[in-house]
Amino acid sequence: MDVTSKREREKETVSLMIAIYCRKKHGGNTLCPDCAALDAYARLRSDKCPFMETKTFCSNCKVHCYKPDMREKIRAVMRFSGPRMIFHHPVMAIRHVIETKNEKKRLENNI
Repeated sequence: MDVTSKREREKETVSLMIAIYCRKKHGGNTLCPDCAALDAYARLRSDKCPFMETKTFCSNCKVHCYKPDMREKIRAVMRFSGPRMIFHHPVMAIRHVIETKNEKKRLENNI
């Protein structure tokens, strides 16, 4: 899989998680201004990531290039939306679990 598609999948996953979070926490069918800003920030960070070739998802990264306040916001989104992904996009959720498990195995074998 090439880096571009990995970046796009990362952005798609994070955007969906932010949308789930916003819909349940803030109501409405569109992103509120705060969640829209978080989505734009997360997409920008993914576009600039120098480690995309060697990681599966940002949640597996050891660098954490998000600003501290944005990191806390994205963590809240991930904690809330992660378990709910199976109901909103089961294929994406299962793919994420499998790729995360494979990434952890790969990292363990390289250490």
